[in-house]
Amino acid sequence: MEEEKKSLNFIEQIIEEDLANGLSKDKLRFRFPPEPNGYLHVGHTKAICINFGLGEKYNAPVNLRFDDTNPEKEEQEFVDSIKKDIDWLGFKYDKELYASDYFDDLYNWAVQMIKDGKAYIDEQKSEEITEQRKNPFEDGVESPYRNRPVEESLKLFEGMKNGEFEVGTMSLRAKIDMKSPNMNMRDPVMYRILKKNHHRTGDKWKIYPMYDWAHGESDYLEQISHSLCSLEFENHRPLYDWYLNQIYKEGTVRNKQREFARMNVSYLITSKRKLQRLVAENVVTGWDDPRMPTISGMRRKGYTPNSIKNFIEKVGVAKRENLIDIALLEFCVREDLNKVAKRMMAVLDPVKLIIENYPEDKVEMLETENNPEDENAGTRQIPFGRELYIEKEDFREEANKKFFRLKLGGEVRLKSGYIIKAERVDKDENGEITTIYATYDEKSKSGSGTEESLRKVKGTLHWVSAKNALPIEVRMYERLFTVEQPDGEKETDFLEFVNPNSLKIINGFGEPNLKDVAVEEPLQFQRLGYFTKDRDSSENHLVFNQTVTLKDSFKPE
Repeated sequence: MEEEKKSLNFIEQIIEEDLANGLSKDKLRFRFPPEPNGYLHVGHTKAICINFGLGEKYNAPVNLRFDDTNPEKEEQEFVDSIKKDIDWLGFKYDKELYASDYFDDLYNWAVQMIKDGKAYIDEQKSEEITEQRKNPFEDGVESPYRNRPVEESLKLFEGMKNGEFEVGTMSLRAKIDMKSPNMNMRDPVMYRILKKNHHRTGDKWKIYPMYDWAHGESDYLEQISHSLCSLEFENHRPLYDWYLNQIYKEGTVRNKQREFARMNVSYLITSKRKLQRLVAENVVTGWDDPRMPTISGMRRKGYTPNSIKNFIEKVGVAKRENLIDIALLEFCVREDLNKVAKRMMAVLDPVKLIIENYPEDKVEMLETENNPEDENAGTRQIPFGRELYIEKEDFREEANKKFFRLKLGGEVRLKSGYIIKAERVDKDENGEITTIYATYDEKSKSGSGTEESLRKVKGTLHWVSAKNALPIEVRMYERLFTVEQPDGEKETDFLEFVNPNSLKIINGFGEPNLKDVAVEEPLQFQRLGYFTKDRDSSENHLVFNQTVTLKDSFKPE
């Protein structure tokens, strides 16, 4: 039993203690509360996996709640993308909810707080309020409106709601403690005037609740047992609890905020504002560009839900922030793709190979496995003929004994095909090889069971039939940034670290079966790496994104 406790992360330990202290297991409820002001990114995957993972562990419901309190930055597009991302990751939420569902409740509670003398209307500008708050080592200065009559604040608050006042002329503040060393407790703003249409409530509201006021009360209305958020909200917890004290009723679940470390990954940006700049300044083609650390970008690049979940599991749940090596994420992607990706053949830097003793008009179908790691993946047929394409780097006129590919006078096996021997080459006026001529051993066909087919040669090459090859566009990706922490230097704009070579477009050839591949289906181009079909593909123009290279030197601990 002691061993089992040790294996729990600190959040699970908190939950187990609460259950041991009388919280009924059927009262457990979690939530994932994104703000719909951008696409979800790799950092969000940790919060998603923690909350939905706890839901699965304890068989407890998990709400998807959009904290949509700022209509200036929120759009339906972001709501739709977030729902798609969570569905793609394979998580099921109990209810789809919105902070805007509770705007009436929040307003009515605010009115009651004014009546109780715990909130007031302040007619100062935001700059004046900020100045009066001072710093944690110096007492704040009370607003001249702090002790205004309750009836006056009530009337002004209703006027704010009805749109009678201009933006910035007044706000509703909680009356807490202007001497608190926690700056969040120095009479925080609860409502501000904002005459913007909301993507769900239209023009009904002229005032909108601040995040700190709306978030915890939304948790309470939904009876969330454990409100889990990132470490940056740790010093907001006293305010979260103070607000909750104003509305809590005996006999209901009292939601508990607890914080975990954010996930920072090397070479990636996870600031929505900075990601927005990448899109707005056309550094990338959109939020789902495969170079972006968004979930939709990772999906388009060919990452799998399992690989992301495995990555989060390896990272673990910590209380202290650290920088995670992106190589660990790429390792998890390779590890999963090796199990599930169909092996197919493509040649990205082609040179023609002619087998001179193979019949000119003959085309035969060779059988090859789809995935040697999965015995249920089956096989497929690929056409083979006299003229093929192979990779230029797979041939040398002369080579040492450590070169196990094709060289003049040397032999290799063509994948799922025959053993061939290179005889001679043609070159252009620049001395570049244009054609390799070879001969084949007719009895050496893979899987035929002949003595010749069992003969061992050291090299095996991938290839495509020139007559049947499909032209393909392949997008090769490097990291978008050239440094580990592109936003780590305050004096330098992070765009200065954008890698100018982050995208390279190559035109090559692929086997004809590629036309039947689905968009986002995981593939391994044999000996080249992992790829996936991009949504830009059409019937006559196939496009593939490089997901990750075939091998890496990264060794997980």
